[in-house]
Amino acid sequence: MQIKPLLICCALLMLQSAYCADAPSVKSAKAAAKPVNQLPARLDVELIPMSQTKTASPPPDPQQQAGAIDSVVAVVNDDVITRYELDEQVRTVVRQLQKQRTPLPPPDVLERQILERMITDMIQAQFAKESGLRVDDAQLDTAITRIAQQNKFPASVEFRAKLEEDGIDFKKFREEIRSEIISTRLREREVDSKLIISDSEVDNYLANKSKAGGAGEEFHLAHILVVVPEQASAEKIQAAREKAEQALKQLKSGADFAQVAAGVSDARDALKGGDLGWRANDNLPPLFLTELQKLQPGQVSDLMRSPSGFHIIRLVEKRSGDAPVMITQTHARHILIKTSEIVPESEAKRRLMEIKQRIEEGADFAEQAKRYSQDGSAQQGGDLDWLFPGQTVPEFEGAMDKLQPGMIGATQTQFGWHLIQVLERRNTDVSEQQKRQQARVSIGMFKSEELYQDWLRQLRDRAFVEYRLEEKK
Repeated sequence: MQIKPLLICCALLMLQSAYCADAPSVKSAKAAAKPVNQLPARLDVELIPMSQTKTASPPPDPQQQAGAIDSVVAVVNDDVITRYELDEQVRTVVRQLQKQRTPLPPPDVLERQILERMITDMIQAQFAKESGLRVDDAQLDTAITRIAQQNKFPASVEFRAKLEEDGIDFKKFREEIRSEIISTRLREREVDSKLIISDSEVDNYLANKSKAGGAGEEFHLAHILVVVPEQASAEKIQAAREKAEQALKQLKSGADFAQVAAGVSDARDALKGGDLGWRANDNLPPLFLTELQKLQPGQVSDLMRSPSGFHIIRLVEKRSGDAPVMITQTHARHILIKTSEIVPESEAKRRLMEIKQRIEEGADFAEQAKRYSQDGSAQQGGDLDWLFPGQTVPEFEGAMDKLQPGMIGATQTQFGWHLIQVLERRNTDVSEQQKRQQARVSIGMFKSEELYQDWLRQLRDRAFVEYRLEEKK
């Protein structure tokens, strides 16, 4: 039985986590150094079949291992990244790029790119630890169960057996999932929760979209971003511009886009060749949408400037993506009990079940929401108004869609435990209200990425980073 490509969990081990359980520790050579942190992994890389990676190799040379122990390629605050770890990460990324048939950048360029990504991930992991962000074992078990079900395994035991059959250490896999959850929650707390979208931004977005035309179209894009640091000097801005212009010059001369992106781009998708996949025009910033109207499939845009830096996009394909005229809306309300270090999942669920029992015995839902809900809708009695498909997280929407009007049900999401009541449903035309909501979602996606990159830059600026990459023999 094969785990499907883009396996949402095992892919974590393929790109951003190349650490082995028996990796030599720098601790024996650097007694003052703290243990090397595990890095948060990403979820967007294909699983490499173990048959492609299980090649026979001679036992490691003890002298070479001693060299790896002594070699530190970067100091990140009180932690370190070792040559062993960097080399393992490079080998993993090279295998992934080869599997994607992406031409490899020069070795030194790729190595530097990967080291920068490892440093950024380590800084985030350190910040999460310092700020008390944790994921307990119960939350982790629930997440792994959900991943197993998404990959057609009815039980976690079967899923674990498949992972171990493919040579993946389950304990290490669990920690990678824990790191990914922490990374996601960190972004939600530090970036997404502070996102503000004004009515004027929505008006401008809709006006630009109307001018650009192409309603209902979808675009398969690839992307290169050269970041400009916050409050950068004129010299740094010019250096970033020249770097982006050089990349554009290579592309115009026929260079492979994925190869250039892997060696140049500062975006999170760089090591995937900059591939953004399919995006509806509603989910693209006006800056991109305007430029896309000029491109034919296979063509590359001119250099574009945004607050994040300099962008280059390539239109891979485009297709019609007309939305249906009628949609089903749900009017619902809910009560949320959040999970935390103080309130584990079991306690949050117990509290919610007590509230559910009181409501079933005659208590007013709205009053219970005002008193106990930890969501922003509490003062409205938990009322979420009319919801469009895709407006809530998948777990919430899935549970809500199973309820008939008047029914209540409990479900768990990344935010905690919810008690949902469906009040009514209706079929409606795609209205101006929905267009504005879709515009807010699209603007939010773009602004969130910009704010996230800005937050990462600030986090990086506050960190102590010392490079020792030149120490490689």
